[in-house]
Amino acid sequence: MSGDAGAGSALSRAELLREMRLGPLWRLRAPAPAAAATAAAQPALAEPEPDARCQASGDRPAATAAAARAPLAERAAAIATLDWPQLRQGVAACRACGLCAERRQAVLGVGEINADWLFIGEGPGAEEDARGEPFVGPAGKLLDAMLAAIDLRRDKDVYIANTVKCRPPGNRTPELAEMSACAPFLQRQIALIQPRVIVLLGRAAANSVLGEAGSLASLRGKSFVYPGSAIPVVVSYHPAYLLRTLHDKAKAWEDLCRARALWRAASAAATPPR
Repeated sequence: MSGDAGAGSALSRAELLREMRLGPLWRLRAPAPAAAATAAAQPALAEPEPDARCQASGDRPAATAAAARAPLAERAAAIATLDWPQLRQGVAACRACGLCAERRQAVLGVGEINADWLFIGEGPGAEEDARGEPFVGPAGKLLDAMLAAIDLRRDKDVYIANTVKCRPPGNRTPELAEMSACAPFLQRQIALIQPRVIVLLGRAAANSVLGEAGSLASLRGKSFVYPGSAIPVVVSYHPAYLLRTLHDKAKAWEDLCRARALWRAASAAATPPR
């Protein structure tokens, strides 16, 4: 795992991450006096209180669990320092909500990590959970066709992620608490990628990323930017929905064309160009 702290720290970054497993139950050991200043600069990372379904009985004493919980803001701040290998490890070890109970594996994302385009869906389905890659199966094939229609490829031009990294049971829509638990991971992905345009696929993705309530129809066609940035955001239909509602494919095409126009404008304005 890369991005370790200097060898002079009481706990190296790798040791710290291994010890807490980016999980909910941990304590930061007191640093040696000589390393106090360095250790104080290290962010405290802890998950929200773990769902009981994700914690085997007898894992840790209840008193230790209570002492180990850090404020959510500290967890988010620590996740915001992770590089890609650390982020992948953190997602794989996450026990922040009940979705971890039934997953086969967490699904971080796929694609070019320096892509101009970022597509965000809702959550992994059964096949994604089995293969460890978002948007596979029929919905994934449709997304690939949509990308090809605007001369994009998932392995070269885009990065594809979801608002939650573990499969919701029965492929249901992720709940607010589940999306909130995963939000720091998604925010870190966006910060690392620095896309020029973001396309949100489905109402849950739009609600989670933008904090906007309402139906998808009420969000489509509106101008949004990713909070705290100038990155344009386009809201569109999820490919799984389009497979069931063919007449809305034309609207999805309109959304892609609009996203392409925004991407071109952002690319033209960028200095220096990539």
